[in-house]
Amino acid sequence: MATAKKAAKKTAAKKPAAKKPAAKKPAAKKSAAKKPAAKKAAAKKPAPKKAAKRKPNAAFMKAMTPSTVLAAVVGSTPMPRTEVTKKIWDYIKKNRLQDSVNKRLINADDKLRAVFGGKNKVSMFEMTKLVSNHLK
Repeated sequence: MATAKKAAKKTAAKKPAAKKPAAKKPAAKKSAAKKPAAKKAAAKKPAPKKAAKRKPNAAFMKAMTPSTVLAAVVGSTPMPRTEVTKKIWDYIKKNRLQDSVNKRLINADDKLRAVFGGKNKVSMFEMTKLVSNHLK
């Protein structure tokens, strides 16, 4: 039985061997197609080194003094623009001033209306522009 199995394996092994030369031609095309993929993988390896931690922009990190109107919302101590924006958002969320239908809009209360120049509704993008007028 063992010899019959070995003989069957040898004949099975010989048949694909005869087909291999025909299969090599498409395989050569595939290897040519794989070479650019290998170059792409090699090009991607240095990318994580470039993704190192970024330095914050000095203009954003400069401590600025808020006006008296803005100080009623965020406090009177000098702080960077990023902190002012965070504190305004904390105030908006605490008092539920974000519009329920369109989350990009802010419904101003009395304190924020003074900061926003008398406007009742302001978009979140317009908010940063209006707040910058109150920073020195």
